[in-house]
Amino acid sequence: MAPSQPQPRTSTLKRKRPAAAASYRSETQVDSTTGRVREVIVIDDTPSPAPPAPMSITPSTLSASAAVSSTYSNGVRTRAQVAAEASGSRLAMAPPTAKRRKKDSNPTPNVSGVNGLPSSTGSALQRKAIAGRAYYQKPAATYTNGTTSTASRTREAGPSYDDKEGHYIIQAGDVIGVPLDRIVRLLGQGTFGKVVEALDISTRTMVAVKIIRSIPKYRDASKIEIRVLKTLKQHDPTNKHKCIHLIEWFDYRNHICIVSELLGKCIYDFLKENNFAPFPRRHIQDFARQILSSVAFLHELKLVHTDLKPENILLVHNDYRLASVPSAVGTGSKRSAPTSKMILANTDVRLIDFGSATFESEYHSSVVCTRHYRAPEIILSLGWSYPCDAFSLGCILVEFYTGVALFQTHDNLEHLAMMEAVMGPMPPSLARKAAKAKSEFFKDGAKLDWPPRSKKVTSASKKEVKATRPLADIIPATDIINTRFQDLVRKLLRFDPQQRITVADALRHPFFDLTIPHEL
Repeated sequence: MAPSQPQPRTSTLKRKRPAAAASYRSETQVDSTTGRVREVIVIDDTPSPAPPAPMSITPSTLSASAAVSSTYSNGVRTRAQVAAEASGSRLAMAPPTAKRRKKDSNPTPNVSGVNGLPSSTGSALQRKAIAGRAYYQKPAATYTNGTTSTASRTREAGPSYDDKEGHYIIQAGDVIGVPLDRIVRLLGQGTFGKVVEALDISTRTMVAVKIIRSIPKYRDASKIEIRVLKTLKQHDPTNKHKCIHLIEWFDYRNHICIVSELLGKCIYDFLKENNFAPFPRRHIQDFARQILSSVAFLHELKLVHTDLKPENILLVHNDYRLASVPSAVGTGSKRSAPTSKMILANTDVRLIDFGSATFESEYHSSVVCTRHYRAPEIILSLGWSYPCDAFSLGCILVEFYTGVALFQTHDNLEHLAMMEAVMGPMPPSLARKAAKAKSEFFKDGAKLDWPPRSKKVTSASKKEVKATRPLADIIPATDIINTRFQDLVRKLLRFDPQQRITVADALRHPFFDLTIPHEL
């Protein structure tokens, strides 16, 4: 919400001139023409100048200084203002006290609106859009490029530049960092902070800037991300493995800012705008090959991504064409009406968001991964490593094929029950080990307690688990392409991480030997 403009003041009351008081004094002056010294009498009868009357603000005045007033609200001086100050312009007057911008009244998706998605798209799509997807003070103005640190331009002292949650308040035309990056628009927001599109004034190129929240734990995580990004760029300078590349980073007003190349939208946003229509199988193969290569590269560097999901896979280009396809919604008629589907013109992608990436030899948090893509060993507190990335990739590939998330749940036991519905019963050896760590999830020794006897479960939850289909139904083996694709996904989704296929081996799966024709 834009900050409210101050009401114009039109009062122009005149001030009374003070009474004049005369005084006399003699001075000697040198005549500039003759060079002779002469004595003169000086009469001091000029009153002190009266204070200037308040400037009357009119619509024309406001229009002439629109750019100035818009930046004064956040305390930033534009280049035009600096030039006006140097020339003595009235537009260069001191800015009014900045007001805190109001927080967006609806920053996250809600059930009824689903982020602008029409309710007619169906409950499954609404649940997909809603579930688990909340989309991303201190004037410490320093710029750091890893080796040097210099003071950057600062705003005049005023209120905090953050909202109450520590997010930087974004305003179009704002200028951050050294060299200066001018903010153009907000691209997205997450728990970590915000991502903005910005113009790098020094190179005249558009970049993406990830502005981390001014909260210690997020600042600490961002420093780990910077360390990971530097490692990736060091070992892959030509970006063969298609991970996002770090351009620079800096610390601005207590916000770590990470600058990278400007890419297209994330795959989840493309799915949503495409009414969650599945991707063509050739595109799925292209995506799978690239993402598996990216993750295999991470694993070679002893890194686990831990947060693989469609939101963290960006398209390089957003271009698409429209194709007519039969409607998937049954209307009872013999012939369903055709509908339009967006088909990408370019399937190049980049893997992003290494804020949760963990070196194998370093501390592992007990819970990682976004819920929909979380491996069973994490839910069961059995420890995790590289195989958890492979499981997430299996979930993502199914989502590419169907258009919706494979596991749409927020409850651990329900999640495990859905896994058994898709993947088959949990192996007895894994179940016995898990029953020791999470006894509340099991009954009769090593059998999943679903529906649970210890607590009441809603009928909706039971229906969701019952409606979850086996993998053979989700990806039917109708031809050689589906047969091999189903086999690849099954090996990525195995319950036991020790039996799960590695990402490097998945890249060598026969599915990638196929030449898949363009189907649309």
